[in-house]
Amino acid sequence: MFLVTGGAGFIGSNIAAALADRGDQVAVCDWLGQDDKWRNIAKHEIYDIVLPEQIADWLTRHTGKLAGIVHMGAVSATTERDVDLIVRSNLQLSIKLWEWCASNACPLIYASSAATYGDGAAGFADEFEAAALARLKPLNPYGWSKHVFDRRVLRAIANGEPAPPKWAGLKFFNVYGPNEYHKGAMRSAIAVNYANIVAGIPMRLFRSYRSDYPDGGQMRDFVYVADCAAIALWMLDNSFPSSVYNVGSGKARTWLDLTKAMFKAAGIPEQIEFIDMPQGLSDRYQYFTEARLEKLREAGFEAPMTPLETGVESYIKGYLAKEDRWA
Repeated sequence: MFLVTGGAGFIGSNIAAALADRGDQVAVCDWLGQDDKWRNIAKHEIYDIVLPEQIADWLTRHTGKLAGIVHMGAVSATTERDVDLIVRSNLQLSIKLWEWCASNACPLIYASSAATYGDGAAGFADEFEAAALARLKPLNPYGWSKHVFDRRVLRAIANGEPAPPKWAGLKFFNVYGPNEYHKGAMRSAIAVNYANIVAGIPMRLFRSYRSDYPDGGQMRDFVYVADCAAIALWMLDNSFPSSVYNVGSGKARTWLDLTKAMFKAAGIPEQIEFIDMPQGLSDRYQYFTEARLEKLREAGFEAPMTPLETGVESYIKGYLAKEDRWA
């Protein structure tokens, strides 16, 4: 049996679905609320649904029964400013799960984030050593909370403290794909803008304020959520060096590339407008992110990552364009 925290959320539900669809017994820890978030797991066989406040008792009752925990649960909004909430949800729960997995010899795969890299000035190498982590400067409380836990794990390992038999922190870059609809403003640009472009509203992209990047030429590492799930399952199934790992496509692409792929997949003529950035954003805007995947490849994960155009077409034609959008 596997437990997926945040298992009704975006990445978590795709991981839970992949586990269930191959025949594994899957328990989901999450709040479902009063919207359509439940649909993220509605198509798949789920063994149990655990409220986060019940997780300690649930783990006690299932000691010795778990083959692994995939910890995706977190307050993931980069705009969230309630730092006490972020600490409770992102840091304290992660510490408790780490300690439980260490005490019960249970593998742990947890969500770190590319937000730990901050503005990218220190690069995007998933090095796991004190000096490398000390150079990173996250720009928001969400990224900081993930960074704090990564550093805590490193210190625990360096001090010889108990650890899960195998573990990984996954530094997700710009993930897109089905089941992100409950995330509001934190959805991918594809989910946010698809209905608008179909309705004839132009896609609006930020102007560039740097001479080395044209308007719309700012670059991101866009990664399809199915690839994220595939990496998590591979780690549950295989041996690899426990560490933090980048999870991205490994190839930065422009916002214009993404936009053109959207219009092509939707089968409609391109309409693109460039707009000014909101006040205060231009001086802290990221112009480039790209996951370095050498470490993941050296660990043994060999499957190719989904090209941007292929992923966007799959997402739009397979989900967004349909009445039933859920995976």
